[in-house]
Amino acid sequence: MKISYNWLKSYANVELPVEEVSFLLTDCGLEVEGIQAYESIKGGLNGLVIGQVLSCEKHPDADKLSLTTVDIGSGEILSIVCGAPNVAKGQKVIVATVGTVLYHGEESFVIKKSKIRGQESLGMLCAEDEIGLGKSHDGILVLPSEIQIGTLASDYFKVEKDFVFEIGLTPNRSDATSHIGVARDLIALLRTRQNANLCLNYPKVEPFTIDDQSLAIDVQVVDSQNCPRYTGISIRDVNVSDSPQWIQNRLKAVGIRPINNIVDITNFVLMETGQPLHAFDAAEVGEKVVVRPAKSGEKIRTLDGVERELQNSNLMICNATEPMCIAGVFGGEKSGVNTHTKNIFLESAYFNPVSVRKTARMHDLHTDASFRYERGCDPQITNYALKRAALLICEIAGGTIASNIVDIYPTPIEGKLVSIDFAHIDRLIGKAIGADEICRILSNLEIEIVSKDTNTCMVRIPTNKADVYREADMIEEILRIYGYNNIELTGHLSYALNYAAKPNPEKVQNEIADLLTHNGFAEIMNNSLTKSEYAEKCLAIQAENIVFLTNPLSRELNCMRSSLLGGGMESIAYNCNHKICDIKVYEFGRVYKKNQVENTQNSVSKRYAENFRLGIFMSGNKGTETWEQARQKVDFYTLKSFVHAIMSTLRLDSLKLSSEIIADHIFSEGIAYSANDKCFVRFGKVKNSVCKYFDCKQEVFFADFDWDLVFKLMPKKTIEYKEISKFPGVRRDLALLLDQNISFEVLKKIAFQCEKSLLKSVNLFDVYQGDKLAEGKKSYALSFVLQDEGKTLTDKQIEKVMEKLQKAFVEQAGASLR
Repeated sequence: MKISYNWLKSYANVELPVEEVSFLLTDCGLEVEGIQAYESIKGGLNGLVIGQVLSCEKHPDADKLSLTTVDIGSGEILSIVCGAPNVAKGQKVIVATVGTVLYHGEESFVIKKSKIRGQESLGMLCAEDEIGLGKSHDGILVLPSEIQIGTLASDYFKVEKDFVFEIGLTPNRSDATSHIGVARDLIALLRTRQNANLCLNYPKVEPFTIDDQSLAIDVQVVDSQNCPRYTGISIRDVNVSDSPQWIQNRLKAVGIRPINNIVDITNFVLMETGQPLHAFDAAEVGEKVVVRPAKSGEKIRTLDGVERELQNSNLMICNATEPMCIAGVFGGEKSGVNTHTKNIFLESAYFNPVSVRKTARMHDLHTDASFRYERGCDPQITNYALKRAALLICEIAGGTIASNIVDIYPTPIEGKLVSIDFAHIDRLIGKAIGADEICRILSNLEIEIVSKDTNTCMVRIPTNKADVYREADMIEEILRIYGYNNIELTGHLSYALNYAAKPNPEKVQNEIADLLTHNGFAEIMNNSLTKSEYAEKCLAIQAENIVFLTNPLSRELNCMRSSLLGGGMESIAYNCNHKICDIKVYEFGRVYKKNQVENTQNSVSKRYAENFRLGIFMSGNKGTETWEQARQKVDFYTLKSFVHAIMSTLRLDSLKLSSEIIADHIFSEGIAYSANDKCFVRFGKVKNSVCKYFDCKQEVFFADFDWDLVFKLMPKKTIEYKEISKFPGVRRDLALLLDQNISFEVLKKIAFQCEKSLLKSVNLFDVYQGDKLAEGKKSYALSFVLQDEGKTLTDKQIEKVMEKLQKAFVEQAGASLR
């Protein structure tokens, strides 16, 4: 939310440095996330002065250029070459001196000393579009003759300079969605902490009077639950045109584009009071306004030109026959105010926050009005805001008030009564503030003290504080004004002893995170919310197994993620599009699934499942290119080495593991490792079709660990160490001719089943496939390390083991010795 400092000062009579105001607002819970300088004209007309043309002659070498001399009051006469057709001797003009920066949209250029067709030019005579004062480029801007030479253009055109606070407003601060609301907190703060003699300057509405009853419009509220209060008034004979500059400057400063004086006034009062208003063209309203739920299938074309289909849960503002506006969210195109509008009906209402929130999300419409209605507006200021806007319209647009105020408020909303205990406040805050100080803070916040005794007091919470309704909330209000930093530390520290399970899940996770980080990986954290299209198209998950959100934030975030793949691929594609193509990242995170159960009344844990996983992604090159080593692309085996490093670190390689070659909807080629018939990791090359879907133009390798299962499989016993054998190991090699479908894992498994005592390791060190072998055949070269930890092996023992291995390979794998 943007707050203009100049605008803020019109309600709070303060003259403090911008940085101090920023600190005070942040200190009371209105966190200022940034401060931006604002100028009503970009560049502030710096370097531009009013000068007088002393002479004007035709350029000797150019028919469309003139040679002028200009006095800017500095004592130096400037020679300036000008191409404007209307330049003449004696004119008062705007001069951009050498060094001035001029802006045209997002582009800028500097006025430099130059020569134009051989003639020196020491500046520039400006047209209105060249300095941001208008759109005309027909010629230079000629000013009235009585203006003093040397007057700064910024002074003459009254350029407004301002600072805008960007406040990160939390959802519970509905009372601070306006300049008056922020000013209220600032004044309460200064009155409490500095005893400042300040008061909040509310704009006066006492001059409001009704001129006649010539445009009375009936109002009928059908749904009073979603519209507890509706006020409106008719104003006739308005002149719809551009707003005065002061209103435009105020709106532009806070990021609102001026449209016309009527719409701008409603936006001005919105930003001033926090109460949204809407102006209807009275010709489209007719004789009656009806506040009712939409009929299912009914349609309305909104101000953005989009035709929207309505649901019966949408509250609508209608005339006698059709909808005119989505209540609290967005106006209709047909009933909007335009240059042909002569009479208007002005609305100021209080709508149910839940109704507005659901409607806004349903239609993906988020406006300044819905932002405030969703958080809870103040039902007591609808009348005040209506009068304030009506007075401004009469003053600026020349209208006359042509009806009584319609105020339909069947069940008035009263401020809640809350009892607070002074001793409880002191105990909870950790400091004895004192009853008198507490009451002073409450008064400064405009909170009414209904009654008070020695130990307690009863207060009535203002209706603008929608999220304050209990003693704890009141204590928070008191503390943020008193100041969190004013609570001294006692030096006493209390803590609870927590039992940590062994092995500690967090410690194990950090150990693997450190392993990956130390090997050049970066950790990523993606949103658990994603779009269902990922699960349906890339993961081949049925819609009934996807955890959809009842009220999604947007179409792009309509379900919980079913895999870490989507977020990781988004991250890779984003980096590749920003020319960062060598990528090694990992992510720990939860994934979600909906279980198919017959009884829908089952507990949440039975209907839904969540699983903690580790995803590892690699793409691009292994390392940086150097003079001695060319770039090498990552491949399946690069990823496999890190998968095995993790398994080794967690001692999973000490388990009886089985492997399976996989090729599915994610992987074009890969491997899955299992223990106790449960798969704990799948890794391999991501399919090209998946990469293409995510607009990723390079190969991606992905490993997906079931981290919950990994943690269960980890050996829990303490590692036992033994002495290194004194007796040497012996290596023997075999070259085997095999069928194409026989994998190294099959041979390794056969070897260890055949020889369990002396065989220590098996390794594949060469693979050959080519035209020298029969079709469907391949050659594997295997090495075997044999060792007896009690004595030195003899040649006879070694030969016996190798013969046994060779026989097993022939019988079980169909191998032959090359």
